Amino acid sequence: MAMDTAADILETIHMISEDQLDIRTVTMGISLMDCADGNGEAARARCFDRITRCAAQLVSVCDELGAELGIPIINKRISVTPIAMVAAASRETDLVPWAQMLDAAAKQAGVDFIGGFSALVEKGATSADQNLIQSIPRALASTDIVCSSVNIGSSRAGINMDAVADMGRAVVATAQQSEGGLGAAKLVVFANSVGDNPFMAGAFHGPEMPDCVVSVGVSGPGVIRRAIDGAPDASFDVLAETVKKAAFKVTRMGELVGNLAAERLGVRFGIVDLSLAPTAEVGDSVARALEAMGIERVGAHGTTAALALLNDAVKKGGLMACSHVGGLSGSFIPVSEDEGMIEAAALGAISLSKLEAMTAICSVGLDMVAVPGDTPASTIAGMIADEAAIGVMNHKTTAVRVIPAPGSTEGDIIEFGGLLGSAPVMPVSPYSSEAFINRGGIIPSPVHGFRN
Repeated sequence: MAMDTAADILETIHMISEDQLDIRTVTMGISLMDCADGNGEAARARCFDRITRCAAQLVSVCDELGAELGIPIINKRISVTPIAMVAAASRETDLVPWAQMLDAAAKQAGVDFIGGFSALVEKGATSADQNLIQSIPRALASTDIVCSSVNIGSSRAGINMDAVADMGRAVVATAQQSEGGLGAAKLVVFANSVGDNPFMAGAFHGPEMPDCVVSVGVSGPGVIRRAIDGAPDASFDVLAETVKKAAFKVTRMGELVGNLAAERLGVRFGIVDLSLAPTAEVGDSVARALEAMGIERVGAHGTTAALALLNDAVKKGGLMACSHVGGLSGSFIPVSEDEGMIEAAALGAISLSKLEAMTAICSVGLDMVAVPGDTPASTIAGMIADEAAIGVMNHKTTAVRVIPAPGSTEGDIIEFGGLLGSAPVMPVSPYSSEAFINRGGIIPSPVHGFRN
């Protein structure tokens, strides 16, 4: 389906100008595996040189493409090999200097964010993994554009509950050590993480990946909303087909930008991530797309079913359009980054329990959720464990990004600014999870997790 007719061209112009269609991110993934060294300072120097050399032209190429094609490319980002792997050879216990190196390299490259201050601990943590987790609060407090992620579970390995407890404490400490708790907005805890995710804050360059790739994350909630509005009385099967066709066009645009960027940068094209990524701007909301199906307010009964239709139709349309689909490729429902979700949370229409249920469909169910500043670390660990269980049992990626904003109480509004938007502080269960979390050990993988 080539976009070569006058109608196609006009429709594309309308999608960009009226429906806020854009390329949300072009992310360059860079392997740092061969930068490891017993001398930490030498290793960091190698990493800095590798990052700045590979990404030297990333921003300028993206800006040129955006101007040539008339397509806004909002973010240019870098992801790197999980730093716990690279730093292990140095045997350093304080990994904050590694985060500061990433921050300096990303700023020299001119990108918006860099991801990869990360560890993969689903089956157990090495000393380097433990050192990285302990360094996260200070690392995120002392940097500006570094993002961190930790994978604590998988369908094959189960859930590392010791790491879950550690990450509950890390989230609280990170919020406390950063202004307004903003550091916690740059920290994601995963189950079944993927190494080709171009979206922050969870992006890292997986150890299975080549030396350097460029991947694209598209965004089109406004386009999808307009498609749904155009079929107000359609049955669900017709509505699904309508969404699928719109997603096809959005994905084609992302593939075009990704291939051109990779060619001009002289690296491989990785994937297009089909995730619908909203913003706090009016007209760019996944929540409003769900409401357009007939849900009076997102969070009402039927919301999860509406999300299921949306997510599946977007994936089917994207897979028809592009043979290189990857990343998370599931609708995002961040509270603070979606104006419809912000409103629903402020009205009490949607709760943490409903967001958890919606995680069975999307990839990140508790995403950019503000909770009271005095929320215990064990309660946050319980949230992480619940989300991980959904991912592990259903062979899908799930994640948690919660912000216990210091000094905040239920009903307060936390302003993050920019693309991060604002979030009403949502209530958490008053009952303790501490005894459960303190058991430690591994929740074994499900019986259907063993496939060989």
